[in-house]
Amino acid sequence: MKKISNPPIAKKIAKSLITHGDERIDNYFWLNDRENSEVIEYLNAENAYTESVMKPTEDFQKSLFEEMKARIKEDDESVPYFYNGYWYITRYETGKDYPIYTRKEGSLEAEENIMFDCNIMAKKHKYFKLGGISISPDNTMAAFSIDTVSRRQYTIQVKNLNTGKLHPNKIKNTTGGCTWASDNETIFYSVKDPVTLRACKIFKHNINEKASEDIEVFHETDETFNAFVYKTKSRKYIVIGSSSTLTSEYRILPADNPDGEFKMFHQRERGLEYAIAHYNDAFYIITNNDNAINFKLQKTPELATEKTHWKDVIPHRPDVLVEDIEIFQHYYVLNERIQGLNKLRIISWDGNEDYYLPFDSETYTAYLGNNPEFNSDVLRYGYNAMTTPSSVMEFDFKTKTNVVLKEQDVLGDFNKENYTSERIWATARDGEKIPMSVVHKKGLKKDGKNPLLLYAYGSYGSTIDPYFSTIRLSLLDRGFIYVIAHIRGGEYLGRDWYENGKLLKKENTFFDFIDCSKYLIEEQYTSRKHLYANGGSAGGLLMGAVINMNPELYHGVVAAVPFVDVVTTMLDDSIPLTTGEYDEWGNPNDEVYYRYMKSYSPYDNVTAQDYPNLLVTTGIHDSQVQYWEPAKWVAKLRDLKTDSNKLLLHVDMHTGHGGASGRFESLKEVALEYAFLLDLEGITQ
Repeated sequence: MKKISNPPIAKKIAKSLITHGDERIDNYFWLNDRENSEVIEYLNAENAYTESVMKPTEDFQKSLFEEMKARIKEDDESVPYFYNGYWYITRYETGKDYPIYTRKEGSLEAEENIMFDCNIMAKKHKYFKLGGISISPDNTMAAFSIDTVSRRQYTIQVKNLNTGKLHPNKIKNTTGGCTWASDNETIFYSVKDPVTLRACKIFKHNINEKASEDIEVFHETDETFNAFVYKTKSRKYIVIGSSSTLTSEYRILPADNPDGEFKMFHQRERGLEYAIAHYNDAFYIITNNDNAINFKLQKTPELATEKTHWKDVIPHRPDVLVEDIEIFQHYYVLNERIQGLNKLRIISWDGNEDYYLPFDSETYTAYLGNNPEFNSDVLRYGYNAMTTPSSVMEFDFKTKTNVVLKEQDVLGDFNKENYTSERIWATARDGEKIPMSVVHKKGLKKDGKNPLLLYAYGSYGSTIDPYFSTIRLSLLDRGFIYVIAHIRGGEYLGRDWYENGKLLKKENTFFDFIDCSKYLIEEQYTSRKHLYANGGSAGGLLMGAVINMNPELYHGVVAAVPFVDVVTTMLDDSIPLTTGEYDEWGNPNDEVYYRYMKSYSPYDNVTAQDYPNLLVTTGIHDSQVQYWEPAKWVAKLRDLKTDSNKLLLHVDMHTGHGGASGRFESLKEVALEYAFLLDLEGITQ
């Protein structure tokens, strides 16, 4: 291709945005219109410029792609799990991008029945995603969903697993999941608002009737809430849930009475969060009831579910975050977090046993696995660490024995003994200790010369645990140190950790990341010439904020699908997901939140200064962060920045928030990002 020397310059069309008497001028507001041919031309020009600048790394990108792909076992399959008389297996075949969903009746030696071969289903589509698969109670039918746009708007269909035929009904614009009533004819599903994409209605559908005759059973009218539906593990109840960032509400209906009326479990109270699990004649509730900020376990009779009947089973502990529960016939298992580390606590219903599974690393991740069968004497769970590939484990409650069912295959010359990991703590400007998980090859010296990639997210209480990555090896083997900063805004150190990184305390998230960066430089893990940062979505907002505040700390930054135009987006309640975000960021229709939000919004705070080398990625169909946010941000940066560093925008013109749908296609996106970083280090092979 012809070398493009100069980047595209977006034209300016000043648009005045006035809120609370404050005027903001947005010169690039016109980029919001994806139907405008000029917008598409501009995005294509940005792609052409990025391709031209990265042209010298083209062969390197290809070799990185092949290197990462070569570590993946292509003819792979999941550990089988048993549910309602069948073993279910997901497998991949060599040279194919998509999974094949299969099952075997009764025994693993039985004949394989292919339910869905996504490689065949995806052939005519540039993007393909199979959503939830829900098997009917009599095992004869599978409800499934498909997204071929990457907008997370799924179409549900039902397949007869005996004949292979599809029911003619297509239910469009759903979240993708659905659940069966006990009659093998009725499914419940959630529908999205076509504009905001908020899941707002629950319908029931009889597979023998037309979809146009589906009955609405619930409508969530509060625009800050999302609705969903599922069946309890006991299979006794259909549950409609409705939740916002801070508040939960559930309704229940016996699964054998699909035409009945849903009964309120406990009516919403602002700030009351709870989740329910059914066992015998009671519900078990993980909740922050009675100011239990880190949550606790309560119990209530199934016929008396109002909060006045809830009684403590595991009381609140200020140093333990209760995250999840898994219920079995003889035991229940709590997923707890203590000092940032996952703990799996096993308790017998008779109260005679109560103990934790032992883990000895300080940078590991453990989590509850796929345990759909209620009458089981084993716990399926996952384990990995930054130096240890993912394992699927099985613990026998009766014999107290642990078995590794599968450890992730890493092909090639990988040896986990060649790497080391640790947890270190930086002191933030307000005195808080911020944990970081670190991994690198053994033998590296802390002399300030090591390239280091610092990653964080820091929003929605989402915790980024220290995890293993085969892809990351391509950086580690070339001398990079990789660090995850467990900053406030996540829940790594409990619910307070989240509360102190949101709303009017959001800047703590940015300050923590900056202070972690400074610590890594001071301790000579790296230096400003070799420090890189990476974050996506809300983590992309983090990237935008820190490079406005302290651009001198970083040599390069990768911002993926970044949420950077915070004020404008949060003021537009027609944009998908906006109203549900008010409890996270604040509602800018309130002047206090508007002023605070504007003070850190990356797009609003771009200024005439030097910025690091920057690669920004997005997808044209992104439903979470609209493509125009990064596009406008790049245009404004290019206009105002005072340096000659790289500023690249890569727009995938076929996908959305999650990127490419194939398991290997997505590696090409990573290869671009890694080539960008490695090239800045002068590493070209």
